[in-house]
Amino acid sequence: MKLLFVHQNFPGQFPHLAPAMARRGHDVLALTDQANGRPAPVKVARYATPEKPTVSHSLGRTYAEMAERGWLAARGARALRDRHGYVPDVILGHSGWGETLFLREIWPSAKLLVYAELMYRTRGHDVGFDEEISPGTDEARVSTVARSAHLIQAMLQADAGLCPTRYQADSFPPELRGKLTVIHDGIDTGTVRPNPAATLALPNGRVLKAGDEVLSYVSRSLEPYRGFHVFMRALPRILAERPEAQVVVVGGDGVSYGSKPRDADSWKARALAELGDRLPLDRVHFLGRVPYADYLSIMQLTRVHCYLTYPFVLSWSLTEAMAAGALVVASDTEPVREVVRDGVNGRLVPFFDREALETALIRALNGDPDAARLRAAARETILRDYDLRSQSLPRLIAWLERFGGPPPAQADPERAAATWP
Repeated sequence: MKLLFVHQNFPGQFPHLAPAMARRGHDVLALTDQANGRPAPVKVARYATPEKPTVSHSLGRTYAEMAERGWLAARGARALRDRHGYVPDVILGHSGWGETLFLREIWPSAKLLVYAELMYRTRGHDVGFDEEISPGTDEARVSTVARSAHLIQAMLQADAGLCPTRYQADSFPPELRGKLTVIHDGIDTGTVRPNPAATLALPNGRVLKAGDEVLSYVSRSLEPYRGFHVFMRALPRILAERPEAQVVVVGGDGVSYGSKPRDADSWKARALAELGDRLPLDRVHFLGRVPYADYLSIMQLTRVHCYLTYPFVLSWSLTEAMAAGALVVASDTEPVREVVRDGVNGRLVPFFDREALETALIRALNGDPDAARLRAAARETILRDYDLRSQSLPRLIAWLERFGGPPPAQADPERAAATWP
């Protein structure tokens, strides 16, 4: 089949699926923003980068931005059709940025599939979860309803949707949930695996190695959605009781979810100002965003990895930490409970219970007697349910080929998975 992936930051969630489909003999193309500089594993076409439209009322701003991107993606699609005669059999696009909104008007005969990452909800998810940072006011709920318009439209138009976790699928209303299939993106457990020889050179010249008393925290951006403020407030007691401990913090100073603080340039700056001299900064290492190899080394050498999140999209960093055999202390929030069971393959603490978090992390740094068992069970969970080769990729291939048919020469999704990469 002719298969088109659509993602403004391609390969995005499709770094394994797109090339696997090409290896199976399908004609695979990706449509992406012309400003996207990421290396692509398949052929790529580009649409013009959108500018933010001027909208007089804030409630319409998100839909206007998504519709603008959708229109530019549709113009790129029209150029593919009219100039090159390109007509896909199947389209799989991420619904989060509006790119799929108008593609059915360009290719009405194509099967339109969406990667449905999350539906915003006014209650029970992130809105109002953390009253300190973002109170659940009427205004916040109304804004959330308004920001959902393009997601609902994308799902209504789609023939089917793909979602990485059950929690994320359940965020969609029952009327739309029946279109969704839950298949995780998959973890490359051949690469993300325990390594007792892992090391990491810090900017100050110190070299950390597996076995050292290291506490790690990783987030794309250091922000409340991933519990950064809760983690930082726990550090003074932890570092006082564990004088040999080193803390490694990975993440940018910007904002991926939510908004910037009103009283500081970043959430990191706000936390540092709040904690002042209670935080021994010579033992807390802010590395910013790091190369993947360094990130992987951190997951492999850490004595305990802290993962906190609002009820929201589950981070790859949690499942990759588990695949690397890390001892995980995580927030007892719904998306995490889908993967981590307290005392079975990690430890869970209430998101807002700082004392419980401090105690759990101190116990882990001190040498949790159950650490070896929990680490092994964490990796086994990923091998059993989230492994790229044996679980996710075969299922993703089979799901996708339902809509366009397997290639004539090969109908076995296990074969494409086994030959990855």
